[in-house]
Amino acid sequence: MATLSKIKSKNWQQLKGAHVKEYQKYFNTFSILLGTKDVDNSMNIPTDQRLNHFATANDPSFLSLYVQYSRYLLISSSWPGTRPANLQGIWNDLLSPPWGSKYTTNINAEMNYWPSDLLNLSPMQQPLFQMIKELSATGSQTAKQYYNAPGWVLHHNTDLWRGTAPINASNHGIWVTGGAWMCDHLWQHYLFTQSKEFLKDTAYPIMKNAALFFNSFLIKDPVTGYLISTPSNSPEQGGLVAGPTMDHQIIRNLFKAVAEASDILNVDAPLREILLKKYDQIAPNKIGRYGQLQEWMQDVDDTTNKHRHVSHLWGVYPGSEINWEHSEELMKAARQSLLYRGDAATGWSLGWKINLWARFKDGDHTYKLIQMLLSPAKGGAGSYPNLFDAHPPFQIDGNFGGAAGVGEMLVQSHTGFINLLPALPAALPDGEVKGILARGGFELSIKWKKGLLQSVSVKSIAGLPLELRYKNETITIQTTKNTIYHFDGSLQQL
Repeated sequence: MATLSKIKSKNWQQLKGAHVKEYQKYFNTFSILLGTKDVDNSMNIPTDQRLNHFATANDPSFLSLYVQYSRYLLISSSWPGTRPANLQGIWNDLLSPPWGSKYTTNINAEMNYWPSDLLNLSPMQQPLFQMIKELSATGSQTAKQYYNAPGWVLHHNTDLWRGTAPINASNHGIWVTGGAWMCDHLWQHYLFTQSKEFLKDTAYPIMKNAALFFNSFLIKDPVTGYLISTPSNSPEQGGLVAGPTMDHQIIRNLFKAVAEASDILNVDAPLREILLKKYDQIAPNKIGRYGQLQEWMQDVDDTTNKHRHVSHLWGVYPGSEINWEHSEELMKAARQSLLYRGDAATGWSLGWKINLWARFKDGDHTYKLIQMLLSPAKGGAGSYPNLFDAHPPFQIDGNFGGAAGVGEMLVQSHTGFINLLPALPAALPDGEVKGILARGGFELSIKWKKGLLQSVSVKSIAGLPLELRYKNETITIQTTKNTIYHFDGSLQQL
């Protein structure tokens, strides 16, 4: 009633005008153009026909449309001051929706926010950050009651009431690292924005308390002597196990982030030393007998397993501890795991695999999966005529995962430098993107033609050193806050 009373003197045109103005404030921060020669013709073709032909037609602008459509969906379903986008965003038409229109925190809720910082929609994370804060409160009760542990914990599912306890069945519901994964979104937002105020007031207290839980929860494996996470699962297969690879990747990521954050803020030095010591004691990633990255402590991976979850590849994406610069052998093993797992998947799983192949820097394979995601959903994965993602049924995370994957093809910044066009496919020889963000506090505009970089402009938001890489060329310069730097295709400063 209070809201209605504020607008009762306004007519429809005034309300719509105010809405469009506020919407465009968010939407117009980013633009993308993939290809030019087919744009005029394709714009006159209905969306369902473009979807039918995308896998075989030369229609790169359709992918531009898809990325911007995904940004529209995130703006519309995660407006600051509302609730986070759930499994259906806000577009649920059923009294009893699939999976209760909740937040599945072993991939789906997080995937909804993968494009947020990268594609210049950081404000849309406010509802997510508010939910994480609320989860840390209920999660502290669960940590105490279930584990007699400090800090807070979130298992594989939550809802409007911010439940954090194990749920459903032990073969998937007792997974413990949902909260630690949520913390990575806080940390990544700091890395993109370099806002020490956000780190100090919002992110660090929540991250620290999540780390305190795992500092208590980890136990020594009697067989190997490593610290392991147990009881847990490797979502959503394999049943109840000790020491799943995904858990250890996420916990290491959390410990490292909390240690770095405490150093930046100059607080909690004793805790920092504890976490760094335990970081080295957590069971490491292992390569199995088939050349694969092991999903579990034991070498029991099945090369014929085509499960939609690829949980043990978290360290490649959205994590970063497995990468070409610092762990090439593990990167090869992770790629082998994904080859065994195959391309076919549900919609959100395709979204995850798209990002993984982009991190593997295989642009053509990435694009192949994008074509699978952008194909008609005929009883299986793909997209519906309105471009909603098909799990099946409709589940919105695939839209967000797919859009993030396009961004990862164009810019990657997870290993300390900004890599330009790291996974550009042959199908996208010409293009331009403006307003894409990179870690370190940078905003980029990039143009390429015939598969080669033409120019890049970089705005330094935080004034940190800038390291740019394109193919075999790397340049490093000092930057000044809020200054724009221009480079040609050879990274020569203009």
